[in-house]
Amino acid sequence: MPWWRRFLGEARTRILLLYLLLMLIVTMASVPLFLMLFFNSVRDRVQADLESEMTRFRGAYLDWERSNARSETELRQFLRDYLAVQLPSNDNFLIALIDNRVFQSNPAALPAELTPESELGKRWLDLTQPIAGQMPVNNEQIGSILYIAQPLVVQGKIRGTFVAVHTTAGEQEEAMQGVRIFVQVALGVVGVSFLLAWVATAQVLAPVKKLAATTRSISESDLTQRIPVKGTGEMAELAATFNAMMNRLQEAFTSQRNFINDAGHELRTPITIIQGHLELLGDDPDEQAETLSIVMDELARMSRMVNDLILLAKAERHDFLRLETIEAQTFTEELFSKVSKLADRDWVLHLQGNGPFVGDRQRLTGAVINLAHNAAQHTQPGAQIELGSSLSRQEVRFWVSDSGEGIAPDDQPRIFERFARVKGSFRKSEGSGLGLSIVRAIAEAHGGRVELTSTVGVGSTFTLILPLEPPQEKWSV
Repeated sequence: MPWWRRFLGEARTRILLLYLLLMLIVTMASVPLFLMLFFNSVRDRVQADLESEMTRFRGAYLDWERSNARSETELRQFLRDYLAVQLPSNDNFLIALIDNRVFQSNPAALPAELTPESELGKRWLDLTQPIAGQMPVNNEQIGSILYIAQPLVVQGKIRGTFVAVHTTAGEQEEAMQGVRIFVQVALGVVGVSFLLAWVATAQVLAPVKKLAATTRSISESDLTQRIPVKGTGEMAELAATFNAMMNRLQEAFTSQRNFINDAGHELRTPITIIQGHLELLGDDPDEQAETLSIVMDELARMSRMVNDLILLAKAERHDFLRLETIEAQTFTEELFSKVSKLADRDWVLHLQGNGPFVGDRQRLTGAVINLAHNAAQHTQPGAQIELGSSLSRQEVRFWVSDSGEGIAPDDQPRIFERFARVKGSFRKSEGSGLGLSIVRAIAEAHGGRVELTSTVGVGSTFTLILPLEPPQEKWSV
């Protein structure tokens, strides 16, 4: 792939190009706004300046009128003296018009647009009262003309006009120069910002690249790769979330691998027994009957093991539970009636409290019967086994307590693993080694847990602890 396609295909390139486009749009949109605000500010300043000029003139003009000077000659002298001492601001003009022509102005040189022959000049000659206004002209050297005009009266007759004028070409040129500088600076800032952002986003998006590299390096044989989590924010959260997902995947793959290995190991034994007996099968009817009995027994054991494996697989599905409201005391009495027929033991029922809870009656029955069957297998005939339940405001408990040989502390952490069996028990369990795994799966599906308390030579107590109502995500659909 060409380098420029790789460049344009990167996420940070697209982000920064979008950022650059937005910055350019904002910069270009700000130019007319800048001009408008600048011209408004200039107009307000010039208008105030013109009004100040005209205020000074009117003050001087009123003083002249109070001096009883009433002839046109005296008016001309007043205008001549007044204009001689004035110093107009840049682009300002003070103009005295008498007898339809320019009597005197300051500065002396006037643009053609300010002479009596111009359209605006003719308007000034016909004044009967003061006016102020603005007029655009088609001359880049002039721009727009702002003015305030005052009629001059001698003995009740209008003899001329005094005008304070400002041309805006200078301000417009300054504004355009400012815009050019602004655009140049803005483009430079945007360019430098783009380069700095390009470097900075490489660091910000480093976890994403690391994520892609780590994802490519992951295979079924190697799920140990992780992304270093540094700092805080969305990228750190992304890395942490990815690592957590990989931890779950690794645990799932490891569990699956162990599950397959354990299941293969457990199924190999009955298959080997069946194969060996069938290979040595002779013509003796008694021998055939014995072999058939052994084969059927091993097939039944394999069938139970497969059913248990299917049940464990279903425990991870959302529709594993069929929930209903159950009365704890009545349910415990039903359980006791069933488990007391499992073996010749001294079965004891212990009840603490009563009330409703939500659970799967069939799954919980299977779990408690598994615990009771496990207790019966590890106790002698006549030994005491207690089945009990208790209900609190937050949880319900079912326990099976036996007086068997107990479980060593080293074995307790692994007792709920698939195909696990306690070492040193007085007789080999006839089960598949999946019973306690099934109990734990049923408890966890209800949002609960299984606890074990055991002392070697004293006995064991398995307690099924469940919330009064499973989490919503555990409910069947």
